[in-house]
Parts: sequence; C-alpha cells; structure tokens
Amino acid sequence: MIKAYLNFFSELTIDKVTAYMQLMRFNRPIGILLLLWPTLWALWIASSGFPDVKIVLVFCAGVVVMRAAGCVINDYADRNFDGLVERTKLRPIPAGLVTPSEALVLFSLLLLLAFLLVLTLNINTIYLAFVGAALTLLYPFAKRFTWFPQVMLGVTFGWSIPMAFSAEGQPLSELTWLIYFTNLIWIIVYDTIYAMVDRNDDIKIGIRSTAILFGDADKLLIGIMQVMVIIGLAIIGAELEFGWVYFLALALASALFVEQQMFIRKRNPESCFRAFLSNNYVGLVIFFSILIEYLGK
Repeated sequence: MIKAYLNFFSELTIDKVTAYMQLMRFNRPIGILLLLWPTLWALWIASSGFPDVKIVLVFCAGVVVMRAAGCVINDYADRNFDGLVERTKLRPIPAGLVTPSEALVLFSLLLLLAFLLVLTLNINTIYLAFVGAALTLLYPFAKRFTWFPQVMLGVTFGWSIPMAFSAEGQPLSELTWLIYFTNLIWIIVYDTIYAMVDRNDDIKIGIRSTAILFGDADKLLIGIMQVMVIIGLAIIGAELEFGWVYFLALALASALFVEQQMFIRKRNPESCFRAFLSNNYVGLVIFFSILIEYLGK
C-alpha cells in the first residue's frame, strides 16, 4: 500500500493532476452546489441564523472534499460501464488517463482529508461522519442491486444535515429529520431528471435507475415529488415562523419546478440536463431567503 502512495506522488505531472481534477469533477461544480445549499440551510437553522464561522468553513470544505470523494469512488465502481455510455466515455478512467489503482489512492487521500476536517468538530459529529463515509462507499454500487439508486444518493447527499445540527450542538429533532427528508425527496427529483439523460444507454448496459423504473409516468411522479418538496419546505417555514420573504422564495422555487417540467416534457437529453442544472437556483433562493429571514429578526 505504501508503494502505491509513493508511486501516486512520484508520477504527478500537470497532465495527471488535470486528470485527477476531472475525476473529482472540479470542472463541473454543480454537484458541489447541490450538496452545499441544504448544508447551509441546516447550519443557519440549527444556529438560529448565527452559525459558528469555523463550523461553516469546515462544512464548506467538507462538502467539496466529500463530493470529490464520491465522484472518484463512483467512477471507480462504474469503470466497466462508463466507456459504454456516450456522456461518460471520456471520463478519466475509461479514457485511460487514470488507472483504477490511482483512483483508489486518491479516494483514500480525500477520505483522510475529510477525517482531518471532521476532527475539528465535536465527538457526536465525528460519529455521524463515519456513517456518512460508509454511505459514500455504498452509493455507487446501489444501481446494480436496486431500482432506487436515487434514494441512496439522497440518503448519502443529505447526511450533512444531521451533521450540521450536531456540530452546532443541537439535538437531532423532528425538525432536523423534516429538513433531511424534504431534501431527500428533492434529490430524488433532480437525480431522476439527471438519469433521464442516460436512460437509453443505461437500459442497454443494465444499469438501474428511477428514470427507467418510472417509465412513461416519470414526469408525473417527478411533479408529485416536486409538490412534496414545496410542502415540506412550507412546513419547515411555518415551524420556524418565517415570513413573506421565505414564502416568496418558495413561490420562485415552485416556478423553477414548473420550468423544469417544461424542459423534460419531451424527454430530450439536452433539455433534461438543463432541468437538472436549474435545481441549483432552487437551493440558492431557499438559502438566501433563510439568511434574510434571520437577518430580519
């Protein structure tokens, strides 16, 4: 194992570093943003609008590191499939720019960095971080065994929410889990839309997803879940006694969901991808409304 690490560092070149950056998806920051917004929701709510600056910085760095780790282990798990899919055939591993062993070394280094970050937090949050790491390891393999890998992604991506409450010294209350499950449904929404981009290729190679499972009911079921997300966010706002700014943001988020339905109506891959990207603005408007609500108080 030591030899693998020595080889990893001794063979670093500009081209290799560029390939590692692509493997970690630093050239596609949308995943970082989709993970970041709910984390910030949770930090601001858990702290009643005044989160510890150190904790915010640790979580922002942790989001970047763990999203990168998730991408690396996902591409390692999919190394025999990505070359068969049009959208993923040029990823670093199938393109031969990064070897599977190099990907595993990079993944372990990212986990080590994440562990060092979480060590700055309290003991309960450290315990939760181990659960998050295990979920990150399990998610990439879910698509081989279940039609609901999007649910597994939601469980994994949202784990920063209970961690945020724990880091701020708050109990994992009903409100914590309401935010967590609302976010989980939102993740199923946008990752199902994302899976619609690759549906034809995934069917050919035997990859499972909710986009395939839902079939012709995909748009309807996505719409129902979008309504559930808005209802969940509305209940959260009511519980926290938020005012008109927050509920105006929910109206904007609802309009974005309607626009997404328009994008996916013909199931065109390019339009589905636009709908997926639109979810960044959903997370953004919700966060800034939470920020403004607390500043107003």
